Amino acid sequence: MIDIGITKLAVIGVVALVVVGPERLPKVARMAGTLFGRAQRYINDVKSEVGREIELEELRKMHKDVETAASDVTQGFAQEMTDAEHAITSAWDEKGNFDHHQYDTQIPTQATLDRKVKNFRQKKLQRNSTLPGWYKQQTGRRTHVISAAARVAKYRPASGKSSGSFFG
Repeated sequence: MIDIGITKLAVIGVVALVVVGPERLPKVARMAGTLFGRAQRYINDVKSEVGREIELEELRKMHKDVETAASDVTQGFAQEMTDAEHAITSAWDEKGNFDHHQYDTQIPTQATLDRKVKNFRQKKLQRNSTLPGWYKQQTGRRTHVISAAARVAKYRPASGKSSGSFFG
């Protein structure tokens, strides 16, 4: 930027006072300030637009690089698959009689899938339950839940008298 010190500003002010005159100087200063502000805003807009264009160009270049890498990976994978297919085909041709029934897999039935889903959910519930592991191992699974008052009544020590009061 332009290096303007206090002395230079004072000289500019004196020259402006002499040239413009004291009665029109405030209007000229206000107009110069607004023009200067507009120029700064315009320069900032241009800078931001240039920055956006540069970022957009970088993003386009990066997108092109990623697409190129993805197509290379896809082509390499396709080549490996065709090579593997040719190797398997040649191995089958060399052996002659290939027993396809040896490698047949059974398609699971709906009942089998339902059973597996149920077992998965039960195992997940056991892993993620709020009971600590030591409690599960010590007492096993709870069969029913009782309220706190029922638990106190169940485990209250049996005394000879049942007065019902706390101190009695």
